[in-house]
Amino acid sequence: MSEDNITRLQIKDKEIILIGTAHVSKASAEQVKEVIEMEQPDAVCVELDAERYQSIQDGNKWKDMDIFKVIKEKKAALLLINLAISSFQKRMAKQFGIEAGQEMIQGIESAKEAGAELVLADRNIQITFSRIWGSIGLKGKSMLLMQIIAGIFSSESISEEELEEIKQQDTINAMLQEFTDHFPRLKKPLIDERDQYLAQKIKTAPGDKVVAVLGAAHVSGIQKEIQKDHDLKQLTTKPPKSITPKIIGWAIPILIIGIIVYTFVANPAAGWQQMISWILWNGSLSAIGTIIALGHPLAILTAFIAAPFTSLNPLLSAGLFAGFIQAYFWRPTVRDFEDLSEDVFSVKGFWHNKATRILLVIVFSNLGSVLGTFAGGVDVIHLFFRNL
Repeated sequence: MSEDNITRLQIKDKEIILIGTAHVSKASAEQVKEVIEMEQPDAVCVELDAERYQSIQDGNKWKDMDIFKVIKEKKAALLLINLAISSFQKRMAKQFGIEAGQEMIQGIESAKEAGAELVLADRNIQITFSRIWGSIGLKGKSMLLMQIIAGIFSSESISEEELEEIKQQDTINAMLQEFTDHFPRLKKPLIDERDQYLAQKIKTAPGDKVVAVLGAAHVSGIQKEIQKDHDLKQLTTKPPKSITPKIIGWAIPILIIGIIVYTFVANPAAGWQQMISWILWNGSLSAIGTIIALGHPLAILTAFIAAPFTSLNPLLSAGLFAGFIQAYFWRPTVRDFEDLSEDVFSVKGFWHNKATRILLVIVFSNLGSVLGTFAGGVDVIHLFFRNL
């Protein structure tokens, strides 16, 4: 058996064997099978968290999704990101006839066959995204969301050279490569912290011999981090929310309301102009976003009515109301959830599937509302100075 991509470590009395795999390579899956069969380890660690493991075990997991709960908990953007990753994987699978993550599936099966304890060694993907989300600011969040949406709708083929690069990193890293080039500090939550988490889980896995199935990009980092002790609780704590966005979130509506009220007192006609401008900019752009998402007519109307008011309350969003109306009148069926894994592969599928269309309604109506807030705010201030 070739020792390529295999790293052997001795940590006190424990032998640790790291298999640096390519997430989209058939050969990697075969190597995982060979190593586990030959080594007969006490434990097998795989680069999965509980959620991703469950999605492998239960292909019909989407059937149980409560779309109203997703909307209420404001997780639409996060779900859209997860679906984007699935879309990216599907595109690779179709183009090259390979299945992403096959080596992890093989690691799970081989662990059972060898009677080894299976250890899910990766950090929860939602924690990772939360820590990314908390470190990039408003501009970064907007750029990330736009890149994710662009990635969903991209029909570009992946070149052989790009495939080789993808083989050396995980799907999340591959999707966000361009983004991390603009935001180097993302390397910490996306790669460095996961290296630390993986290293600690591998080091503390039960038994004297442990095999770890990992993306090749993590091996060098884990070799370094496994020599240290890491606090898993700290690595899985969601970052405290900065007070700055809250201050800005409340300062803008207070400023807008203050300007309009002052103008009304000084010049009622100009005050009415400001109010109409605020309503039209916010309502129209949010409604246009909902139209782009092919929302239900009542969802479009809801976005138009809600946006001017939700823009003045940081705790609410136009997408929240438009999404609920969309879900109520065009409620997804079990068939829609069953078809998600296929529909996320194409632009047509994203718009056709009632579940993903709800997510698009939420995201696009919110984006429209944000644009409307800036455009409406600028016009309100312009009218204020013009009539001062």
